[in-house]
Amino acid sequence: MVQLHVKRGDESQFLFNTSVDAPLETVIQQITAIYNGRLRVERICSEIPELADHGITLPPNMQGLTEEQIEELKLEDEWEDKCMPSGGPVFRKDEIGRRNGHAPNDKMKAVLMKTVEEAKALISKKQVQANICVTMEMVKEALDPLRGAVMIVYPMGLPPHDPIRMEFEDREDLSGTQASLQVMTEDECQLWWAGKEMQRGKKLQDYVGKNEKTKLVVKIQKRGEGAPAREPLITEEQQKQMMMHHYRRQEELKKLEEADDDSHLDSEWSDRQALKKQFQGLTNIKWGPR
Repeated sequence: MVQLHVKRGDESQFLFNTSVDAPLETVIQQITAIYNGRLRVERICSEIPELADHGITLPPNMQGLTEEQIEELKLEDEWEDKCMPSGGPVFRKDEIGRRNGHAPNDKMKAVLMKTVEEAKALISKKQVQANICVTMEMVKEALDPLRGAVMIVYPMGLPPHDPIRMEFEDREDLSGTQASLQVMTEDECQLWWAGKEMQRGKKLQDYVGKNEKTKLVVKIQKRGEGAPAREPLITEEQQKQMMMHHYRRQEELKKLEEADDDSHLDSEWSDRQALKKQFQGLTNIKWGPR
């Protein structure tokens, strides 16, 4: 299998296995699905701690308002009593006024947080260092426990406007957010390798040959963003190793220079003619008045 090290810009994303016979259209489709799936898991994992700390989100028309404003406008949250956490709520006020403050108890909170950590580890970028390839099955394995943990803590479900429920139901609204800039549709995704765009309609072997043991660093880019920066000739880790080697070499040369002392050559024991002078009685001769 050909191993693709997928990057977005200079940042590693994940490893992906495919075949040289695979059409690039299929490869791009699979890579885009995994890329967007990982982003979805990350978005859910960033929202669940808020759910654990401050409960469900308020209706959009109540978010950001003070208690006095809500009372003055006579607004009510119809989902507050319907969506109660298991074991009863613990009040933790949301200072930004986005969630209702009726948080799960510590035991239920621990269930949510543990599941979040497990899901994040499954699709982590550290899998690249561990040489583990990410698949859509792994993305699903990360999503399903998150959905299950939310159902355990909120058996009656979350309100339809809660971003976590919207993510699970694939109807999230990312317009106007930073997250919307990260998401990439299949049609706008381009795959680049060695400074060249890998064109749809061709196969991977048209670019890399028929060796199934090939390892490539490819970059995904949105259409219209232009060519991504090419990979450096040496990796960051290799550069660090070279700098360390250079530093150690400089230290060794410095020690040798400090140890390069010729003063011992003036000592009697270092005189090669000492024995000859002794036989000839020429030792201990001093010139000048005594």
